[in-house]
Amino acid sequence: MIWSALGVLLSLTVLTGAMLGAALGLTGFAILHFFGGGSMRLGVQAVFNVLGEFTLTSIPLFILLGDVLVASGLAGGIYKALSPLFARLRGGLLHTNIAVCTVFGAVSGSSMSVSAAVGSVAYPELIGRGYDKRMVVGSLAGGGTLGLLIPPSLSLLIYGALTDTSIGKLFLAGVVPGLMMALLFMIYIEIKARRHPGLVPVEAPLPWSQTLRATLAVWPILVLILAVLGSLFLGIATPTESAAVGVAAAALLGFTMGDLTMARLMQTFLNSARTFAVIAFVFLGAVILAQSISVLQLPQKLLEGVSSVGLSPLLMLSVVVLIYLLLGMVFDGLSMMVMTLPVVFPLLTGLGYDAVWLGVVITIMIEVGMLTPPVGMNLFVLVGISKHQVNLAQASIGALPYWLLLMLGLVLLTAMPGIATWLPSLSYK
Repeated sequence: MIWSALGVLLSLTVLTGAMLGAALGLTGFAILHFFGGGSMRLGVQAVFNVLGEFTLTSIPLFILLGDVLVASGLAGGIYKALSPLFARLRGGLLHTNIAVCTVFGAVSGSSMSVSAAVGSVAYPELIGRGYDKRMVVGSLAGGGTLGLLIPPSLSLLIYGALTDTSIGKLFLAGVVPGLMMALLFMIYIEIKARRHPGLVPVEAPLPWSQTLRATLAVWPILVLILAVLGSLFLGIATPTESAAVGVAAAALLGFTMGDLTMARLMQTFLNSARTFAVIAFVFLGAVILAQSISVLQLPQKLLEGVSSVGLSPLLMLSVVVLIYLLLGMVFDGLSMMVMTLPVVFPLLTGLGYDAVWLGVVITIMIEVGMLTPPVGMNLFVLVGISKHQVNLAQASIGALPYWLLLMLGLVLLTAMPGIATWLPSLSYK
């Protein structure tokens, strides 16, 4: 009865055209009113408790950090610095796309920001050199997803805030899987380029002395990464403090080495505020829904039902992954996560799955959603950057191998959980 009511209420509120945050919150209040003995005040109390959390303030700061880097044009500098190094491989500058997305993801935290920043520099350059359009867009869409996995990650931040999981552990857990996915992407590009040489032109490599000099120009971004992540991992700063340090350092680099102006900086404040307002509204709605689900002990009842049916933890995880694949076709990643976590988190952790590992798994599923039409946001960003020279269907086909590789990464994480849990276990004993 309660599950039917939950599904019907959520569907009706979404179908009315209400914003997702409002739909989640109204559903939570209705559940508390009709099934929780009129205890709607618990939903309000949950919102006040969350708004008082210090960790939540790091989210707008990390959004601002990424926006400042995009506005300053520093992505172009990273691209020029790393291009000579990867031009020596058969895949040429397609490898540079993945490498730059990895580096830029380590200071951005947003998949769309990474795709937009790197894509605006790389797409015209590679098309002008004769690279296949679908290969270019596919590598940028796939590489862009690394912005959600490589710390600092907005999805891991929100996951940690919603589930009360250590942000430091989550960020460390994303490092090895993020590098693993970048390596898988580059292996695919190299194999594809060697099997179909007509898709990728042969790049003339620079002498090693010039290559090394060019690569050394990336040092400001590496310093920024160390300032943000180093202060966090060493326990010197909280997530909010490390994000604030990153914003200050990014602004300094933008003014001294980039194209950042005071007008652009003010615009980044406005853009970041709008982005955070959308995320925060959905987040607060999810908190109310989570409170209603928790009060009625629905995850515990669901866990008892799963146990009575005899579903194994692996089979239950497979069902959850399938649900995320379907939801990824109609919802953006962060909305999908906050909408499902109230049920998915207690269910899977109750079955014995590690909370930190689960955060990485759910982040990968969000990445998959970013490449899944018709709502794959990375695809839309790159269609726009290409000025519609590549349509959504072509972008989807180009991104399909990276979609499959992300699913392969999920299988590897399931078979070897230590890929995600090893690094946090070393630092948090």
